[in-house]
Amino acid sequence: MKVDVCVIGELNLDIVLYGLPKDLVMERELLATGTAITLGSSSAIFAHNLSMLGTKVGFLSKIGKDPLGQIALERLSASGVDVTQVKKTMTATSTGLTIVLPNRTQRYILTYPGTMTELVYADLDQNYLRAARHLHISSYFLQTGLRPRVLDLFREAKARGMSTSLDTNDDPSDRWDRDVLEVLKHVDIFFPNDREAKKIVHGTDLSAALNALCKLAKIVVVKRGASAAICRTGDEQWSLAPPAVQKVDDIGAGDTFAAGFIHRYLQDASLESCLAYANAAGAYSATKEGGTEAFRDRVQMRAFFQLHEKSFPK
Repeated sequence: MKVDVCVIGELNLDIVLYGLPKDLVMERELLATGTAITLGSSSAIFAHNLSMLGTKVGFLSKIGKDPLGQIALERLSASGVDVTQVKKTMTATSTGLTIVLPNRTQRYILTYPGTMTELVYADLDQNYLRAARHLHISSYFLQTGLRPRVLDLFREAKARGMSTSLDTNDDPSDRWDRDVLEVLKHVDIFFPNDREAKKIVHGTDLSAALNALCKLAKIVVVKRGASAAICRTGDEQWSLAPPAVQKVDDIGAGDTFAAGFIHRYLQDASLESCLAYANAAGAYSATKEGGTEAFRDRVQMRAFFQLHEKSFPK
């Protein structure tokens, strides 16, 4: 299957517990008011929702031999993503798993990496990658097995004429090592949020961080939740607020935002139009639990975009 976008990254499930007390007290049995088991991980949410938007997506990853890995694989495949390049580990390591505990405007995120750390450069079919138009990598700091060769992947992609994008997500070690700065020199579109943009340049001011990042990546797009997102390239900058929605859950909204941007970018839309579409995608994601549940309803998804596309810049 020839695909437009190759996504390299992690594949796992999210278990979300809603309605827990604000203070999580040790040695107490704390009761949740609701739960959801859904497709998780930045890479898989991005790939799933990009595919549901209509872009042909191929996914390269590694899972364990356990049932959770198979469930995650089947959920991703149901969206139309080509999962033929997802390998099963030869070790006893199980598929990664994330427990999410939302608490009003913030959330606890607990992750067991599992096979995320076992994906390495040698696992990737280079012929498969060469056939795509675009390369996307998420969760840079979690991909410890792949990370030493991520720079090579982006260099090779650019040499083949592919466009590229990167979403580092958080660094669990909070070190934000500077090797990522060299990678960014080969990235067309970089998707940090406010905090990540500042952390990566080891600064505290978003404007200064944007100035520094735009000297590396071609386009920097800052995800800002319900606030106005920012797209910057060279001396040009756009800032657009997302449409107002009744938010249920913002898990995966940033990954979906990136998927919306790439979907329009590959259609040669203006960057302002890409930003508006990304905002709509992220907002729609937040209307249901989990990062992919809203996009599983194709009818509602199409109705939402038809309603908001009228106001998008050309």
